[in-house]
Amino acid sequence: MTSTRTDPIVIAGAGHVGLIAAIATARSFDNVVSLGVVPEASDKRTTALMMPATKFLEKIGLWEAIEPHAAPITTMRILDGTQRLIRSPAVTFEASEIDEPAFGYNIPNTTLTSVLADALKHSGARHIAASASHYHPSDDAIMVEANDGSSITANIVIAADGRSSLAREAAGISARTWSYNQTAIVLSFSHTRDHHDISTEFHTEHGPFTQVPLQRKRSSLVWVTTPAHAVELLELSRDQLAMRVEERMQSMLGAVTIDVDPQSWPLSGLVPTSFARNRVFLAGESAHVFPPIGAQGLNLGVRDVETLLETFPTDGADLGSSRVISTYNRKRSPDILARTGAVDALNRSLLSDFLPVQMVRSGGLELLRVFSPLRGFVMREGLRPGSGFRFTRKHTAPEH
Repeated sequence: MTSTRTDPIVIAGAGHVGLIAAIATARSFDNVVSLGVVPEASDKRTTALMMPATKFLEKIGLWEAIEPHAAPITTMRILDGTQRLIRSPAVTFEASEIDEPAFGYNIPNTTLTSVLADALKHSGARHIAASASHYHPSDDAIMVEANDGSSITANIVIAADGRSSLAREAAGISARTWSYNQTAIVLSFSHTRDHHDISTEFHTEHGPFTQVPLQRKRSSLVWVTTPAHAVELLELSRDQLAMRVEERMQSMLGAVTIDVDPQSWPLSGLVPTSFARNRVFLAGESAHVFPPIGAQGLNLGVRDVETLLETFPTDGADLGSSRVISTYNRKRSPDILARTGAVDALNRSLLSDFLPVQMVRSGGLELLRVFSPLRGFVMREGLRPGSGFRFTRKHTAPEH
């Protein structure tokens, strides 16, 4: 039987999920190799880490360094920003309603990358600043070749190498991919009124327009729109774009000043046929890609890592055995498939001009607005799957 104490665990990819996986795995196993180039500080997006993710980061010793840079999200509200005949009611979700101090915290990606890269240096993991070029799985090991000429005979590979995962392909795991006729514009801005730790998501005919609090009177924005409209927005001056943002937000945060230039990202989706095979375990975007709705992306990746650590035996048994692979697949499939399907369905419902679809969506939001037990279920389930059935403390009857 292969010993996990002598054969390395290779984490492929040095993005956020890869860095978290390397740091966390090195707490339980001796021979961990982080293989990948840490991204440069060019990603101007922010990441909303929900409470379960922050608690896991606290458990592995990372949250203390991240928290000073994070802004709490205590309230989330959905507003109808369409001009359609059937309009949905405003729905407000309060973290206090489910006994949480916040739903999560919003952090600039550059800050998160810096904290994780520094923590990796002080972890037990060995970092190789190169990318994998070839994988050769066998019955009892997997050979990893890097583009710096080095090679590693590993027990397993945790593939956190993104949506075009070479490790996933080498393991023989196929993936279904699709694209949306949508582009996400991301930026950050300051404003004259306090956001009071409230995140607001406007539902528009072309996708969600989501403001998320940053520290002080600043917020990040994800504006999902058509590719043609995205090109138009990117060509605007900062002042012109600030006026567009303020208009779309109905001036609820006062005057807007763009302080981080916009970037654009085409929207797509991906789901693999399995989440582990041939000694390769998928985590992060190698395992799931979907539109930026409901702050699910990195949070789902953190759950991948958490589930891996819960699945791996710590008694020296083979981490790449069929039993471990089967267990990881069984544990991750329901969560990932449900989240992918739910986000895809919600996104497509926003785009649909079909009147019955609009009526169903509006009716569902109205039910959430008036029926607090259902609202509590959705809030808990949104944070962590399977937790929705816990008792809702504050309300047990419909509100009027």
